[in-house]
Amino acid sequence: MTETFSRAGTELTAAQLHDLLKLRVDVFVVEQKAAYPELDGKDLLPTTRHFWVPGEHGAAACLRVLTEPGGVLRIGRVCTARAVRGSGLGALLMETAMAFAGEAECVLDSQTYAQGFYARYGFRPEGEEFVDDDGIPHVRMRRPRR
Repeated sequence: MTETFSRAGTELTAAQLHDLLKLRVDVFVVEQKAAYPELDGKDLLPTTRHFWVPGEHGAAACLRVLTEPGGVLRIGRVCTARAVRGSGLGALLMETAMAFAGEAECVLDSQTYAQGFYARYGFRPEGEEFVDDDGIPHVRMRRPRR
């Protein structure tokens, strides 16, 4: 079985943070051509939780969980390296993150095409589709408190 790793923002080593940021920049900034502030100041917060699967050259897949006011968990920065897409690593990370979330309410902003993926974990669309600053269609999705 593939091993997943998880650390709070304050527990990440410099090498781990580098691997996570590199994967996110490779996928979101370079591949999707979305020039946005990837370094948002939230990765090293003690309440931020990172999940990832290591690969041959750094992180192969990752996501992060932020804690919002009221204890709502925000799932974000979900990505998989192009070379391993379709291998189930994204699903493995979502299952791990949902186990971490337990009964907590969760929210995420899904790229529109990925709604079905998140629906498998109890997320339902909330509101209208919106286009982010980079022109990518998204929809907010929520998994209610259980």
